[in-house]
Amino acid sequence: MSYHENVKILAFVGLSGSGKSAAVEYATTKGYPKVYFGGVLYQAMAEANIEPTWENQNAFRVEIRQKEGTDFIVRRIIKQINDLIAAGQDRIVADGLYSWDEYKALKHEFPGELIVVAVVAPKRLRHSRLAIRPERPLTQAEADDRDWHEIEDIQKGGPIAIADYYLNNEGSLETLHHQIDQLITTTKF
Repeated sequence: MSYHENVKILAFVGLSGSGKSAAVEYATTKGYPKVYFGGVLYQAMAEANIEPTWENQNAFRVEIRQKEGTDFIVRRIIKQINDLIAAGQDRIVADGLYSWDEYKALKHEFPGELIVVAVVAPKRLRHSRLAIRPERPLTQAEADDRDWHEIEDIQKGGPIAIADYYLNNEGSLETLHHQIDQLITTTKF
């Protein structure tokens, strides 16, 4: 753990379909580098020659956490962030903070630098987005299962509940972008 005086890490969290990916995508268009929590899992699955289906992800996540510890993803993310800081980056976007343990690890490692942003939307809206998304659309039952999994198994509720800022994503993409612009100004990100 060390404090980096001018570094800020904007970590986005949200349940599936909340618009978290859209928020991250917009923030990175401003030139900020990102670290991607899900990418760590996908890379580990690719290394193990496992197809990244929803069912495989769940099983693999449990298996690798048993093998390498529940903090295996955040350990790799912390290294990626430290590598970016060493390369001179002082504004970093973290895509997909998942669990309470990951939140605590990031808060410990980057005590004054972490800003947690929860992207939220009503369940009905999130589920309708999940049903029509082009990549891995989910049925209503699958969306319900995913919510329960993210809340109970991954413990996503903690980081959402304790977030520093909330973006209510019930409107247009332009409205979400405006909220992110305001957030960047407010936090001097």
